[in-house]
Amino acid sequence: MPADLGPTMQRPEEPVQTELSAWETIPDSKTVDRTAEALRASGFKVDVVPNRKAAMEKIGSLIPDGAKVMTGSSATLDAIGLTGMLSKGNHPWVNLKGEIVAEQDPQKKTELRKQAIFADYFLGSVHAVTETGHLVAGSASGSQLAAYAFGGDNLILVVGVQKITANLEEALRRLREHSVPLEDKRMKDMGMRGTVLSKILIYEREPWRNVHLIMINEKLGF
Repeated sequence: MPADLGPTMQRPEEPVQTELSAWETIPDSKTVDRTAEALRASGFKVDVVPNRKAAMEKIGSLIPDGAKVMTGSSATLDAIGLTGMLSKGNHPWVNLKGEIVAEQDPQKKTELRKQAIFADYFLGSVHAVTETGHLVAGSASGSQLAAYAFGGDNLILVVGVQKITANLEEALRRLREHSVPLEDKRMKDMGMRGTVLSKILIYEREPWRNVHLIMINEKLGF
């Protein structure tokens, strides 16, 4: 799911229908600041930026030239322009996803995917961020969750502030009632079979790795 459930070979479960606008509201600045402080107390680095352009500038400042970069599938990364920039080669980094896509040998492609979990910088998003300092990401395949939970030293997560929820219970509801149905629809609109929620990663805190959140004051992704 862009951040991300991804395809599944199984018949998708019927997604829960909900009022989408309930999960798309931009919170006030006090809520954003309170959430950022709670995340910092949980061991995450946090920057709050005004828009997608500022997010791209922040990413550029965090990743040194020549670094090996990998991205998880993410509607948020698509929306800010990072996915397109990487695919066009207009950047100073080594794009590991580009190497994976270009590889024709299935065995070598699989090996490259495994290696990419430990990229110098792995970028993605999550489906919910709580005011109490938790991160929640769901997936069908789990392909990006290995890098999120235990990968290279640097993980950058880009999140629209509409993903802020009051607590963990609300975050899980957002994932199930909002993010999953939207990803299911997106995939079916592309002629695919849809998705299911099979794996959930909950970040309570990060005591060791460099996990950097870039929170954008826009509605981006889902």
